[in-house]
Amino acid sequence: MLSLRTDPAAQDVDLIHRFLSEDSPWARGIPKDLVRESMQNSLNFGLFNSEAQVAYARVVTDYTTFAYVLDVFVVQEHRGKGYSRMLTEAVLAHPRLQGLRRWVLVSSTARGLYAKYGFAPLEKPETFMEINRADPYVGGA
Repeated sequence: MLSLRTDPAAQDVDLIHRFLSEDSPWARGIPKDLVRESMQNSLNFGLFNSEAQVAYARVVTDYTTFAYVLDVFVVQEHRGKGYSRMLTEAVLAHPRLQGLRRWVLVSSTARGLYAKYGFAPLEKPETFMEINRADPYVGGA
């Protein structure tokens, strides 16, 4: 039976750290203490099949105007079961995230899924800027 948990203490930090540090292209090498701290400062969404965590996402937000969805993943052996869809729906339906002016996510995969929920390429990309430190956790950089 699937359940959604948003309490940071309920999340499987070891699983999340392992995925982010070893499998994700965006946080390879991230130390576990930084993963734990990022979770404490975010709204967490963990999808659990009985007691095992099968998917995760977190949202950084001010709860009034803006939300940034990040660190979204489904454990490899549980992909293809609709868990990404369930997780996305749970994030977008969260009561504290209603009425926000802007949602942002960065994804090179699952763009078709996110488009079904209203995500689109930046309307005015020329107005967005970033500081992007590639691979900050690899090699002690």
